[in-house]
Amino acid sequence: MQVALLGGSFNPPHVGHLLAAHYVRATQGVDEVWLMPTFRHPFGKETVSFEHRVRMCELMCRDAAGWMKTSRVESEVGKDGRTVDTLDFLYARHPEYRFSLIIGSDILKDLPHWKEFDRIERMARVVVLNRAGYPTADRAVGPPLVLVSSTAIRERLERGELPSDLVPGAVLAYAREHHLYGL
Repeated sequence: MQVALLGGSFNPPHVGHLLAAHYVRATQGVDEVWLMPTFRHPFGKETVSFEHRVRMCELMCRDAAGWMKTSRVESEVGKDGRTVDTLDFLYARHPEYRFSLIIGSDILKDLPHWKEFDRIERMARVVVLNRAGYPTADRAVGPPLVLVSSTAIRERLERGELPSDLVPGAVLAYAREHHLYGL
């Protein structure tokens, strides 16, 4: 099985994540896309609880006919949230799977700070997606995806604006029900 991994804080998950997952499934020959919310962000980002972010990702995956799933693997690895450790864990658990790692072109500048990125590239095919608003990278695939970020969504929510054009309705309803992001 070919599985593409889309990691991130998902704080909150949004249409940019959905578009990335759909694009990769449609063009990169993968059977499934797994959303992997960070358990401990390696660069110390503040987030709502892991459980809330997992549940919002699960809600976002409901309409994907089973090919898009949410993985809790980051909570099971037991380390400091480094991608190389997660891949080691996944390969031990699923030796028959082949993994791809989805990253946005905005992340390329951070790769020198990633633990053992050269080893990550040996374990997984790295798929770099063009992210709107960032320079196009030589190794990036596809058109620039929507210009949206969880940070901008949280800022809109703080101003009292409902970002219903950027966040799936089920995710916003969950955030409202649990009083996340000032809702």
